[in-house]
Amino acid sequence: MSGALRIDRVVTSGTFSLDGGTWDVDNNVWVVGDDSEVVIIDAAHTAGQIVDAVAGRNVVAVIVTHGHDDHVTVAPELALALHAPVLLHPGDDVLWKMSHPEETYWNLDGDQRIGLAGTELQVIHTPGHSPGSVCLYAPEAGALFSGDTLFNGGPGATGRSYSDFGTIIDSIKGSLFALPEQTLVHTGHGDHTTIGAEAPHLAEWIARGH
Repeated sequence: MSGALRIDRVVTSGTFSLDGGTWDVDNNVWVVGDDSEVVIIDAAHTAGQIVDAVAGRNVVAVIVTHGHDDHVTVAPELALALHAPVLLHPGDDVLWKMSHPEETYWNLDGDQRIGLAGTELQVIHTPGHSPGSVCLYAPEAGALFSGDTLFNGGPGATGRSYSDFGTIIDSIKGSLFALPEQTLVHTGHGDHTTIGAEAPHLAEWIARGH
């Protein structure tokens, strides 16, 4: 079934705020599934664009890779409009409550498997960018949805509250770089990459320290 999943990218624009600063950002939102059912990976900025990409298909879940406000902006709105649960790792509860103090979500477990379109997404807990950061791996499609844990060119930022550089390096080295080199990495911002393209640079990242 390699490549059986349909993967659509929606790029939304808005802001990210934490620790008293605000930055303009473009986010990748991933709508993954087949002609019948999908999951939404991250819920950034604008609901309408994401709903348009769903195109009337059944939404199994709105999965957020971590709790930063630019990734959960419209999660409750999508949940209500599309009759789907929001899934978040409870390690990011403090971040979620900064955006949605009155809204609830379903706990996402680090070893959970989510059935979708005749295959499954494997949840990988990858703390570091935030305590509850997760990546989603679709082995039959050879695809990883890395949120803000791994980008084209290095690990996600760790210079803000609730983040830690050593932890994100351990997550990437121990979990993500164990995946096949050809795995296509769909990131939370910017361009895609592969595990094989990033793995040789681990020592450089560690030496650079961020």
